[in-house]
Amino acid sequence: MSKEAPSYQKLRGGYYTPQAIAEFLARWAIQSPQTKVLEPSCGDGSILTAAIKELRAQGATKQQISELVKGVELDNEERAKALQRYAQFATLKNENPIHSGDFFAFCQQNLEPRGLFAGLKDSEYPLFDAVIGNPPFIRYQNFAEEHRRPAFEIMRRAGMSPNRLTNSWVPFIVASAFMLNEKGRLAMVVPAELLQVNYSAELRRFLSDYFNKISLITFRQLVFDGIQQEVVLLLAERNGGGQGGIRAIELGGIEDLASYAYNDFAKRELKPLDHSSEKWTQYFLSKKEIDFLRAVKKHPDLKLTGDVMEVDVGIVTGQNQFFVLNREQIVQNGLQDFTQRIVSRSGHLKGIVFSEHDYADNINSNLPSFLLDFPQVDLNELPPELKAYVRFGEEQAWHTGFKCRIRQRWYVVPSVWTPDAFMLRQVHAYPKLILNQARATCTDTIHRVRFRQSQEKKVVTAAFLNSLTFAFAEVVGRSYGGGVLELEPNEAEKLPLPLHLAVQLDADELHAQLIKQGIYTVLEITDQTLLSKGLGLSQREIKGLRQIWEKLRDRRINRKAVAKVKESRIKTSGGAMVVSRSL
Repeated sequence: MSKEAPSYQKLRGGYYTPQAIAEFLARWAIQSPQTKVLEPSCGDGSILTAAIKELRAQGATKQQISELVKGVELDNEERAKALQRYAQFATLKNENPIHSGDFFAFCQQNLEPRGLFAGLKDSEYPLFDAVIGNPPFIRYQNFAEEHRRPAFEIMRRAGMSPNRLTNSWVPFIVASAFMLNEKGRLAMVVPAELLQVNYSAELRRFLSDYFNKISLITFRQLVFDGIQQEVVLLLAERNGGGQGGIRAIELGGIEDLASYAYNDFAKRELKPLDHSSEKWTQYFLSKKEIDFLRAVKKHPDLKLTGDVMEVDVGIVTGQNQFFVLNREQIVQNGLQDFTQRIVSRSGHLKGIVFSEHDYADNINSNLPSFLLDFPQVDLNELPPELKAYVRFGEEQAWHTGFKCRIRQRWYVVPSVWTPDAFMLRQVHAYPKLILNQARATCTDTIHRVRFRQSQEKKVVTAAFLNSLTFAFAEVVGRSYGGGVLELEPNEAEKLPLPLHLAVQLDADELHAQLIKQGIYTVLEITDQTLLSKGLGLSQREIKGLRQIWEKLRDRRINRKAVAKVKESRIKTSGGAMVVSRSL
């Protein structure tokens, strides 16, 4: 079955801004009744209207508005709506305050005379005091070449390297920044990916270099109706005066914006901007906590996980319901001789050791525990049982899925190998390694781990359970709307790991304690051995690491909660948090 065609709204990246956010951005960005404002993708004019109202409230006349507020909009129908709203609050002269066309081309036209681009002579608009907007969110495959070309050129002029992962909002932010004067303010609604994903790493570096002061406002609740997209309000000042730096502020929902006092920014701690591509999740910590993490990371007795293990994705079958079966399905189709052992979900892994007994329990629970492993031969050479099953799969059109149809033989799954251990790809309460004693492989919901030295298997598995590694996992990984922390293989290989004295830990005993007593009982053992004795950290420093882990963990898990969520306990072998709600 083919996927539903993308909607027009999706293709143009248009999700319009809630009024409370539009008004908040305008109030912050507009500092005087003479502020010159640009809205670079004004849609139907919600942010544009908020900016005009704010200027009028500060004393700008209707006649002045058309000189002060400019917009850009590609869609003619939306532009007409925006013009209609604009005219309600301003005296329109002969000039058109909303440019019709692509913002990136508009940006090039206005920046070239200032030495950034070549080929154009005249600039229609001066640089602006404030740029306020909600950039379109368009993935590369839907990003039209005629718009992508100037967008990527703007990024290159900023010293960045766009690629096929680059979403339209990234060059949009860069272009908007270039449209500001030397004391200008940028106020944008941006995806939460800004804080943490790799494809926005260059943008984080650019922003930290280009702006003197950055404030980030996030919300525990989703703010856009109908989409599971977390957003951040990016408030950046080119030369705001006083101390520079970055601060992160978390609010419950957009209703909190109305009562939020802008002067409260001054009460929030500014942390020094790290002029690198480091993830900005760390800025939800205090300066003291950030400095401590950076200092402890340099400890000479710390290794990186990548020094002792290789982390790879699990098996991508392209069609798990065809390839990953339970015992009943295997027997019904006579496929017993053509399988490999497999774990299909992280919830099927208990503790930190996956044993033969555990695998047998999964089978007896009728969990999908068998991977069909076809020989690499043509269909007519397959045994009758496999041939019949392949034909059944083709009747279901399972061979037409992307991952299947690009293979030479759609039914032959590549990269089937057995790892030394498993690592959780999606983490709830805490990350962990699980030693693979059952000789099973796993689907891509779980990562596969190879240890670089076989004697380190149990030592590393046990040592992974500590407050320091947990804290850094929250900083290195990324989280999404569901509160899950995700670690990609390259991120999973960048975690600091304390191995000095790890040989004193008993992995089997920790496994039993984890199942019976929970993670905090285990941490009392591992932190004392690895962090206190091994690294020489004080009890206060160990407590600080644990609090950092808990702060970042609780932030992502509780982000969507409407009610205040209190942790009552964590007692699980699988890393899932048990919480009670306090109203």
